Formats: sequence, C-alpha cells, structure tokens
Amino acid sequence: MTKMTEQTAADLGRGIAKGEIDPVTLAEDFLNEINAHPMRDRIYARLTPDRALAEAKAAKMRAELGLRRHPLDGVPISWKDLYDTAGIATEAGSGLLAGRIPDQDAEVLRNATQNGLVCLGKTHMSELAFSGLGLNPVTATAPCVNDSDAVAGGSSSGAAASVAFRLAPAGVGSDTGGSVRLPACWNDLVGLKTTSGLLSLSGVVPLIASFDTVGPLCRTVEDTALMLSALEGAPAPDLTGTNLQGRRFAALQTIVMDDLDEAPARAYAQSLDRLRAAGATIEPIDFPQIAQPHADSGMLYTSEAWATWRDAIIAQPDVMFAPIRERFEAGAAHSAADFIAAWQRIYAMRADWAKATAGYDAVLCPTAPNLPEKVEALMELGETYVQANLRTLRNTRIGNLLGGAIISLPTGTPSCGISLMGTPNGEHRLLRLAAAAEAALA
Repeated sequence: MTKMTEQTAADLGRGIAKGEIDPVTLAEDFLNEINAHPMRDRIYARLTPDRALAEAKAAKMRAELGLRRHPLDGVPISWKDLYDTAGIATEAGSGLLAGRIPDQDAEVLRNATQNGLVCLGKTHMSELAFSGLGLNPVTATAPCVNDSDAVAGGSSSGAAASVAFRLAPAGVGSDTGGSVRLPACWNDLVGLKTTSGLLSLSGVVPLIASFDTVGPLCRTVEDTALMLSALEGAPAPDLTGTNLQGRRFAALQTIVMDDLDEAPARAYAQSLDRLRAAGATIEPIDFPQIAQPHADSGMLYTSEAWATWRDAIIAQPDVMFAPIRERFEAGAAHSAADFIAAWQRIYAMRADWAKATAGYDAVLCPTAPNLPEKVEALMELGETYVQANLRTLRNTRIGNLLGGAIISLPTGTPSCGISLMGTPNGEHRLLRLAAAAEAALA
C-alpha cells in the first residue's frame, strides 16, 4: 500500500470514506514527517498540531457516523502565512507583522474547516507576498523540490514546497501576479489562479486587493477541483469523461514567447505536441493590445501596494528586505490620474481579449520563461534581484491583467509548466479541460 503521505488528497479522502484511513493517524503521520524533515524550518513558519489533531478527531467521528461533509473531510492541508488563523500568528513573511495574532480565521479557512479539512500549519512566503522568486531573508526561503539551493518561486513558496516535499497533500496560496502558478511551475505541481472576487479575501493579509486571489497548489487536477470546492463551499466540478478531441486552443505569441530559457521552451513545444496528439487543435495568436497594460503593470502594482502598506513601512523601514521595501516605495512616484488611466486601458484590453479568444477553449503559454534561481546569486541584491524577479513574473502577470481563471500544469520537464488561460469565473470549465490536458501531458 502506498504510504499515506505519498497519496493524493483525493485518494486520502476516498480512504477515509472507506474506513481504510484514520484521520487522526493521518494528521499524526504528516506532523511527524514535517518535524523529522531537514527542510521543515524553511517550509513551515509554524505548525498547528493541537488544532490539527482536534479537527482530525472530529473528522474521524463524522466518518464513523457516516456524516462526512466533503470528499476531503479529514484531509490535512497547509496554509500560506497570510491567511488569518485564530490565536495563531499570521505574519505574511514580514517583520512588519511580527507577533500579529488574529482573533478569527480567514473566511476561506472557515469554509475549509466547515468542510472538514484539517489545518497542519502556516507556510513561509515572500515578504508581504511581493515577489515572484520566493527569496525571503527576513523569515526563511523555501527550497525548490528540484534544487534545494534554489528558490521555490513566490510568493506562495512554502505552500508549494509543503506539497512537493510531501509534507502536505495540498496547500493554499494566493496569486496577485503569479504567486500560485510560479511556485507550482517550479515545483512540478498544479496551481490554480482563481478569478478575482470568486473566493473571499476577508481575513487575508492584502498586497494589491485589485489583483489578489486565493488559489490551491496540488499534485493533480482532481485535487485542485476538490480544494476549490472546499474553499468556495460549493460542489466540485465533475471531471469524468473529459478529452481533448475537437478542443481548440490559442497559443499566445505576444511577450510570453520572448527570451525563453532552453528548458521551458523545449518543454512547452513538447507539451503542444502532446496536446495535438490527443486531438486538440492549436493556433498561434498575437495580441498586441497587451503591450501597454503590461508596461503599466509596474505602476499599477507598486502604487496600490504602497497605498496599502505606506504607513507601516515608513514606521519600520529597517525591518524589511531592502529590495522588497524599494519595490513598495516605487509606488510613491505615480499620480492618481496615471493610475486610473492605466485601469481604463485594462478594461478596454479585457473587452478586446474576450472578442479575440471567444472561439477557443483556452489560451496557452509557458508558465515561466526561466528556471529557479540560486538563493546565493539572488542575495547579491541590486539589479540581479530586480531583473530576475521581473522576468520571472512576466508571463504570469499577463494572466492577472487579462483577468480570467488560469491553471498551470506540470509538463514532465522539471520546473517547467504550461498555463491554460480561461474566462473570468470559468473555473469549472477550465478544470475539466485541464483534467484532459493533464492526461495528455502525463
């Protein structure tokens, strides 16, 4: 029998339903694995063993009474350290929030708990979620599963590492400019960026509320669909009977295909071949309308981030990692008029995008143009860090600007992913399509 910590979240849920897996033993096994793991302190900011065991005992009782609330009832998961947990520190990877203890759970955590999911603990992240790399000298830098000397991708770095290193069956991250999809890509996981507003941000430490989204990191599309269901408090999409016969994909060419590293370029080309072999039609498309909003994105992101965090940063600037603080401070240079005009251009671009892609099931692109950077190289700061971060975020941020649901799938090449971009609030349709693509890429 496969070791419990090696099983998917869905398989663990099925095992609990059949009476083959004890939720309490399952939680204890994960807690023991975490505590014994050499990377524990680089992945988990803090564990919640008392809560986990209490929730597991309640799940065991429900299972014995035939009263399970969800297919993942009794399955333990990790939470990025920007989701409020009652009575447990939530610090968002920043000294600005050191010792911050909320008095209630974030709404999505309450939903997950009501559906029976078990909280293992809080995972490390980029400082205040403002980096795609995952480097955080203030708290800890989570390791990439394919190279422990490299960053895991950010900002949901520890969330991805917890799943990739088999220290959680699934993790909850957040995505503002790629913070779920990038660590999913670099750690060979499935990562879902949900549509802005689909899942509540109540009790989530903000970065840029206009773009912040909640999203799961998982090993399979099935797990991702079930996690979305648990976070949303709604039924999961039916993934049965999916295939790619007759499906039409657009392969975006504008910006996302520029200057790709060799491995991501090769993995992406091979993935397109596999999708075609499974029956899909793929057509290249250009979308030059993205160029100006993409150029505006630095202003948009830094302006709102600075507005949100200005007072706290001014009060304690020295507790921050300098490149992250400087990225926030850059937002002070922009005017309200320029900010509003940039948003007006985004609304117009999104309308054009909807028309240009209406005949396709999804739009494809490489999740990241590059491979994970070494921690030591990034610590040289200056332009090394800034340029690496901007390049890493380039492809994923385009998806946030376009506004739809997006999923990143592993390609089979380590630390290389392919993204399927869908429509706003089209998560269920996208997940069904992703399940078929996953089978083709396997």
